Amino acid sequence: MAAVGRPRRSCLAVPGSSVKMLGKAQGLPADQVFLDLEDAVAPLAKPDARKNIVAALNEGDWSGKTRVVRVNDLTTPWTYRDVIDVVEGAGANLDCVMLPKVQNAAQVQWLDMTLTQLERTLGLEVGRIGIEAQIENAAGLVNIDAIAAASPRVETIIFGPADFMASINMKSLVVGALIPDYPGDPYHYILMRILMAARMHDKQAIDGPFLQIRDVDAFREVAKRSAALGFDGKWVLHPGQIDAANEVYSPAQADYDHAELILDAYEHYTSEAGGRLGAVMLGDEMIDEASRKMALVVAAKGRAAGMTRTSSFTPPAE
Repeated sequence: MAAVGRPRRSCLAVPGSSVKMLGKAQGLPADQVFLDLEDAVAPLAKPDARKNIVAALNEGDWSGKTRVVRVNDLTTPWTYRDVIDVVEGAGANLDCVMLPKVQNAAQVQWLDMTLTQLERTLGLEVGRIGIEAQIENAAGLVNIDAIAAASPRVETIIFGPADFMASINMKSLVVGALIPDYPGDPYHYILMRILMAARMHDKQAIDGPFLQIRDVDAFREVAKRSAALGFDGKWVLHPGQIDAANEVYSPAQADYDHAELILDAYEHYTSEAGGRLGAVMLGDEMIDEASRKMALVVAAKGRAAGMTRTSSFTPPAE
């Protein structure tokens, strides 16, 4: 079965340099909020952004949200101080660290070891802080299997489209949308490669941002593509995208109800009371063990989204 983990249908980006936005994000219905120290923060603003983030994590109300900080990538001079300052300052109120532009397993292992040292020094539970690995260039995609397996802390593999497009010389300035000159989806292989590595190692797969933030209909259409493949969620850059992401990456109510019905029916029919049957008809549909596995995925997504079923299975009268 695919990884479920924490709900991440909507992953809201919040610049650490904006105290106002750090405050506003706490009241928004995003599953995850990542407080950014990387691209959204100018170099001269990074030290103050670290302080803002520590204060927001310690003093804010993030109830119901996964709390993540995106540090700078390991080719920069800021990463080690990002990790140390944030974990020393607010490690008890931090769920994950996001490492951008990951190119190989060694970079994830460095973060794992650093987090372990910090947790031990600070008296925090060792291994509790997770890692989110962002794939943003060709090297990261080529090495993605090793990256996904690099640490048990890794919870998600994330597609970073803008930097990825630049790294492979893609001739487009529109991030996340289809390219009119290409007769298909230019991101399909990348998304599937990320998804296969994530599922191979029981991690979540998260789609990257759509930069046309006021065009929610276009965001929804783009999100549907990765949701159809099996991705667990998508970045949102604006509050207006949150509801769309939560909807797209949740099952439809009818699908959720049907999945739960399949699970109940299969459990009954394979039992002694149900006749110990391996394949049976449920209405006009034949269900078997493969049906159960598919239903488990949909049901798990619905449960993670907090959905409530509106129908129930009643065993047939003897």
